[in-house]
Amino acid sequence: MSIRCRPLLPGLVLALVAAAPSARADGPYFEITPFGGYRMGGGFDTVETASKPSRSVDLEDGGSWGVDLGLYRDGYSFYELLFSTQNSQFDSSDPALGAVDVQTEYYHIGGTLLFADEDWMVPWFSFTAGATRFSADGGYDDETKFSISAGGGLRLPFTDNFAANLGVRGYLTFVDSDSDILCVSGSQDAGCLVRTSGSTVFQAEAMLGLTFRF
Repeated sequence: MSIRCRPLLPGLVLALVAAAPSARADGPYFEITPFGGYRMGGGFDTVETASKPSRSVDLEDGGSWGVDLGLYRDGYSFYELLFSTQNSQFDSSDPALGAVDVQTEYYHIGGTLLFADEDWMVPWFSFTAGATRFSADGGYDDETKFSISAGGGLRLPFTDNFAANLGVRGYLTFVDSDSDILCVSGSQDAGCLVRTSGSTVFQAEAMLGLTFRF
């Protein structure tokens, strides 16, 4: 069942703040990491018509950006609020698909573990869960589905409160198999852009961010 996603963000922030009593009192309490990335994947099928058979179509690979908020639980872990977005198009020669701008957004909450030791580089691992929102221009209805993500990488501290963050993350969105998405609900222009090709949609993202700790 689809749900509106933007109203979820204040709720996720409140859930993150609710964890504050367990955050450490002697050290970094909060961090923010704006990042830029490159996202790949996102496979669908075209909608079959009398003149055109169904075929596979992917979202084009391209740039993405987002922000990651962290509320420290202790010196080696923090609660996490993640937002990541990409504007793209379908990789198709069909003008009905290739000319449509598609936005894919992730709204997630989870946590990150830091594997700090005496080395300068700090490995990290993150797991989050939340919602994926697909939207397109042209009057198509938004689609919002449950999703999870897992990521890892390296943190390169320059000071105690400033670091570069390198990582990769995989997003897995759960969808109804063989269901139409990004549809126009108007009676005159009813139709859908694509169908899901399975029960999940996968995307991978490589990212570089700057972390500020407070």
